Amino acid sequence: MALTTLQKFEMKKFIKELEKYRGRHTELVTVYVPSGYDMNKIINHLKQEQGTATNIKSTSTRKNVIDALEKMVQHLRLFKRTPQNGLAAFSGNVAEREGQSDVKVWSVEPPVPLKTRIYRCDKTFQLDLLRDMIEIKEVYGMVVMDRRDATIAFLKGKTIVPLVKTHSEVPGKTRAGGQSSQRFERLREGAKKAHYKKIADYMKDQFLGKKELKGIIVGGPSVTTNEFVNGDFLTGDIKKKIIGVKDLGYTGEFGLQELLDKSADILAAEEVAAEKGIIQRFLNLLAKKPGMVTYGESEVNNALETGAVEILLLSEEVKEEKIAKLEKKAEETNAEVRIISTETREGVQLRDLGKIAAILRYEINF
Repeated sequence: MALTTLQKFEMKKFIKELEKYRGRHTELVTVYVPSGYDMNKIINHLKQEQGTATNIKSTSTRKNVIDALEKMVQHLRLFKRTPQNGLAAFSGNVAEREGQSDVKVWSVEPPVPLKTRIYRCDKTFQLDLLRDMIEIKEVYGMVVMDRRDATIAFLKGKTIVPLVKTHSEVPGKTRAGGQSSQRFERLREGAKKAHYKKIADYMKDQFLGKKELKGIIVGGPSVTTNEFVNGDFLTGDIKKKIIGVKDLGYTGEFGLQELLDKSADILAAEEVAAEKGIIQRFLNLLAKKPGMVTYGESEVNNALETGAVEILLLSEEVKEEKIAKLEKKAEETNAEVRIISTETREGVQLRDLGKIAAILRYEINF
């Protein structure tokens, strides 16, 4: 699922806390444990690094690195198993004065599964992976395919989460001895259609009914994707979700990354269109049925307290603390929360209306 505003707020707070610290040398330790990875292997690796750290020439740096690693090992031993999404952990001497010792450790389970294993000693903690995660706005389906292989995945922010791989039984171009060209082509055509049907079935299983799914992007050689998307393999509900088709040179993990790189234009347009659409809905109701909307912090708070809010609209310029409080109220009555950028004309209109607004479930008079 996409991150809630509260999850983003808490992660931003965590990142800001760690951004404050600077090591005098490369002595701040960062460890990322991937989802499903054996925690004991990480602990054993860190203990080996403690042994390696004894070779550091600087006495203070050597002590700080060894102490940070020891603190990290102690902390990781508290976990009976690796959390479902993996773990990001950080430790180091954060004493303000040189020569003093104040070794601290922090950890957080990320909001989406970690795929990358990292161990690093540096002057700063390595936070880029966490920063990328809080940029998550929507979830998309990804399909990369050719006539032989296909991979289906979710795209959550910039994180690709592979779901299913499948391989076809389409024969190669060389005929087995004695087969007529017509019979051989019939075999190839039948196997290709079976492959496409299997991909379509997997897409239905993985994507249909997923409320958080905003669209599907398909990639592969253009001849193959055209046959697949324009054929009779996909259900109408899945076809309606396809927002783009890209010509690719790869399948598998390389293909997924290539598809992500080539889809930046589609994803940006989708995000802007969604924001513009929701604000247009608000403005249309304001003009035609003003009792179905409200705006201004006090008025929106009143509507939240009575459970009347269907969609809470917050400008990105609202302070994070206030966003967190408002979302907590919204969650109590299952109201949807949308953060609106000021990069569009509609986003600027929301900002000028006081930055906080709501579409209501029913008409009320304040």
